[in-house]
Amino acid sequence: MKTKIFTYLVISLLLANLSLAQRIKDVAYLNGKSTEQIIGYGLTVGLAGTGDSYRSSFTIQSVTSMLKRFGITVPQIDLKTKNVAAVIVTATLNGSLKAGAEFDVVVSSLGDATSLQGGTLLMTPLSGINGQVYGFAQGSISVGGYDINTSSGNRVSKNHTLAGRVPRGGSLKEAITINNFETGEVSVFLKEPDFTTAQNIANALNTKFGNDAAKAQDAAEVKVTIPQDRQNNLISFYSELENLTVAVDDVARVVLNERTGTIVSGQSVKIQPVTITHGSLNINIRNYPIISQPNAFSQGKTVAMNNQIPSVQQDSTSTIAIQGASNVQEVAAALNSLKVSPRDIIAIFQALKEAGALIAELIVM
Repeated sequence: MKTKIFTYLVISLLLANLSLAQRIKDVAYLNGKSTEQIIGYGLTVGLAGTGDSYRSSFTIQSVTSMLKRFGITVPQIDLKTKNVAAVIVTATLNGSLKAGAEFDVVVSSLGDATSLQGGTLLMTPLSGINGQVYGFAQGSISVGGYDINTSSGNRVSKNHTLAGRVPRGGSLKEAITINNFETGEVSVFLKEPDFTTAQNIANALNTKFGNDAAKAQDAAEVKVTIPQDRQNNLISFYSELENLTVAVDDVARVVLNERTGTIVSGQSVKIQPVTITHGSLNINIRNYPIISQPNAFSQGKTVAMNNQIPSVQQDSTSTIAIQGASNVQEVAAALNSLKVSPRDIIAIFQALKEAGALIAELIVM
């Protein structure tokens, strides 16, 4: 038997050096724009025996209440809910949607169901934090996978089948009340506050609409004065404002996912000159069977024993000096020169950060 420590299937991603010019609408939003998160409790039916068990008493109560609405009274002790599952339905609505609009909803199991595959969500009211019902959801659930169990205990599955979506299953019955845009000025709020990006937005707006049109208030807000000749056609003004391109200053960041071995490095990441030595540890365990054979006519038994002897081997490595890397291509080339797996690069990135040689924010997921 041979065991090798840190044997993983991993993917390493290093982002290319792309242009940072982006539209304002991609990095910011205007005041008056809002969203509303809504939630509801409902039932999913039509499951193939993968629904909630008798232990989920709220499911039985819900089915009983639903049947009463149809004039059917059934004792709870007689109900079997193997084909029914209690679910929580959620959605995020754009504040600009009008009554009658359709939207996607997310359906998640609440009880002890084993799969929502093939289920149909029954009509579920969806309300906001204030308790107001904005719409309803109903339709077939798409889980994007499968989970099959056999009577012998075998199982084959793909993706997560206890949560799914109902595409266009939600229907908005009442528009969300939003703040109207003021005719004199409008504020641009950055999704990721940054002083440099805020000033770049102000400069772009001043170039387009006049030198006194915009002023950065802080890292998150740019206040824009709407020109007098544009106040009669605000939609056109907002459209031009949102589609202006600005230079976005990003933060140098490296994201490490230790569960999957994925590495994502932004284009502003730099490595100072550093020396790296890295090696892997291999452990081998070999079986040496020992057979004990009794003498003739001794009434003894033949006994076999596996004598497992472990051995440890350290891979030979050499010290590599990296003269520094000032962009993502140089970072990739420097790490590739180490000839190690992405899993090992995760450990190297952490060591680089501790040594002060990595000029970037390190995020471990």
